[in-house]
Amino acid sequence: QLQLVASGGGLVQPGGSLRLSCVAFGATDEGNFIGWFRQAPGKGRERVSCISMSDGSARYADSVQGRITISRDNAKNTMYLQMNSRQPEDKGIYYCAANPDSCGSDTFIYWGQGTQVTVSS
Repeated sequence: QLQLVASGGGLVQPGGSLRLSCVAFGATDEGNFIGWFRQAPGKGRERVSCISMSDGSARYADSVQGRITISRDNAKNTMYLQMNSRQPEDKGIYYCAANPDSCGSDTFIYWGQGTQVTVSS
């Protein structure tokens, strides 16, 4: 079974940057595609980005396009989400999740525990 551990959240000022990490343990071959999701208070979960672990190809939601970059380090089984130009609406709990099929699929089976991001001055 695959386990994901997300970290790196915290308090950031508007306009600031933050980098989240997601480390995969166990059956990493079940996590060919890793997505980052966020859930703002009182709102549903939104997928912000997804990356293929094999070739590094990535997708981004329109709401974050140009402000975040997803990357991976296969040697460390770690995925990163570099977030720049943070705005108050970017606050929420950020989750990483694994999909065995593709970034175009909604079949995210394994989920990390989430890491809180707060944007405030």
